[in-house]
Amino acid sequence: MKTWVKKSIVIMVAFLTFGLITPTHEIWEAFDQNPSNRASIGPSSGTSTALAAEHDDSSDEQLQIQEEAIDYNALLVDAAREQSYIKFGTKIGPKISNEFDSIIFPKMEEAIAMTVANLDDQTAASLTISERPSGNYGEKIFNVINNETGTDLIRFHVRTEKRPQEGYYYNFHYHSVEDNFMAHNNLGDIYWEKNTPPKWLS
Repeated sequence: MKTWVKKSIVIMVAFLTFGLITPTHEIWEAFDQNPSNRASIGPSSGTSTALAAEHDDSSDEQLQIQEEAIDYNALLVDAAREQSYIKFGTKIGPKISNEFDSIIFPKMEEAIAMTVANLDDQTAASLTISERPSGNYGEKIFNVINNETGTDLIRFHVRTEKRPQEGYYYNFHYHSVEDNFMAHNNLGDIYWEKNTPPKWLS
């Protein structure tokens, strides 16, 4: 450690403690023996600093890669929630929001996460959520789209069902490209009431 840094620290400690405590030489020797302290304060030996810097760079890269992988999924999930509430509008949204958030949306997240997990990083980075939910009584909430190819990977829908003597339900489901969008993958139902529900986007 440079002598001027040592002197500055000694003066600061003496000043702050009114001269009652003075750093001993044992502190400096222990400090110089600890390689992590040397790397954090300044280069005392080129090899250890280079190794520490190299280690820090590789761990930073790994953290960055992990954050990017999480970000793809998080961005899709945020956009999915936004498009869902756009479809619900101000008449339906407030009434079904609690059940949607606690029952339906976690299952949507799972379906999106499973799809992203099967893709390489480049393809996952190119995924987006469609921005035009259908209005009136149309089923489409949003699609997960591969921007590179322009194809849908998953299509999330909600169907309004009238059940005799019970009333109206919203059936949430999705279709996947894996079976050419044929299977009806159920996410759950939310009860509306006996009266006809308003149109989507209203």
